Amino acid sequence: MRVLVVDDEEVALAAIRTVLEESGYDVVVARDGAQALEALRKHDVRLVISDWVMPRVDGLELCRRIRKEEFPTYIYVILLTSQDGVARTVEGLSAGADDFIAKPFHPAELRVRVRAAERVLALETRELAIFAMAKLVESRDAPTGAHLERVRSYSRILAQHLAEHSDPAHPIDADFVRLIYLTSPLHDIGKVGVPDCVLLKPGRLNDREFEIIKTHTTIGAQMLDAALQQYPGAKFLRMARDIALTHHERFDGTGYPNGLAGEAIPLCGRIVALADVYDALTSQRTYKSAFSHDIARNIVLDEAAAHFDPAVVNAFLDREGEFIEVRDRCEVGAELALA
Repeated sequence: MRVLVVDDEEVALAAIRTVLEESGYDVVVARDGAQALEALRKHDVRLVISDWVMPRVDGLELCRRIRKEEFPTYIYVILLTSQDGVARTVEGLSAGADDFIAKPFHPAELRVRVRAAERVLALETRELAIFAMAKLVESRDAPTGAHLERVRSYSRILAQHLAEHSDPAHPIDADFVRLIYLTSPLHDIGKVGVPDCVLLKPGRLNDREFEIIKTHTTIGAQMLDAALQQYPGAKFLRMARDIALTHHERFDGTGYPNGLAGEAIPLCGRIVALADVYDALTSQRTYKSAFSHDIARNIVLDEAAAHFDPAVVNAFLDREGEFIEVRDRCEVGAELALA
């Protein structure tokens, strides 16, 4: 990984560079924030270690400019500072810093902080890869537009509400909310195994074709299960598998592929079921016009305890304003992309 070190003190700059290069990192240097911004535009840098106090553009202003500029990937920033205290920390975090190292620094601490930054950046890389894979599947069904973006946003809204109102005996934590946002775009990954003549057919499917399209649930689960066998500790793969398999199950047990009912359906599947259906209702398809939010809302209400978990429906009702905001925001984004 390439690291940009920014410091106007040559001794400190050389010391940091030595520690990092001995640890196997590719190091680029700059003497102030202005030079650092030029280096960031020129080099592929994921991590910046910057002194706080520098001439021209100091570390704090460098953080602000990095966050304002649209770099292709997230840039992790560690600030070096000789001052401590809550106010200083709040000021740095507000400007966009991710971590701090006290000066004078200890080489072992520097190495540990950089490795922690790598772990955070690796998570972003994983998330981008997952979403790119899901988008590849969606590209076969282009008329769905920003379907994945909307479904994952709807799923997170529902999960956040349920987390805030969860039973203490069965809590829903922040990790669940983060994972459902990450993995819900993979709900239809099994469509890679559905023939184009069925997947891309204009109009409604006949009974035989519908049986074929239903197999995308088991195909997707099998694909993700194979990965899960290789990495059994990967919670995101387990949730992705559960979502792919169960997002077409119904709360009353009449769904597919296994006819699960009630809480036998994993919570992540029950959440994505509502998010997916709401998006289908409010989106234009080859066989239907987009329904208004009010019509979709009434359909969701009518299907409470039949198609949908009543608790998830209640979460939808409490957060429906956020659903509308997501839908409107994605529509604006699509219009701008086409302009």
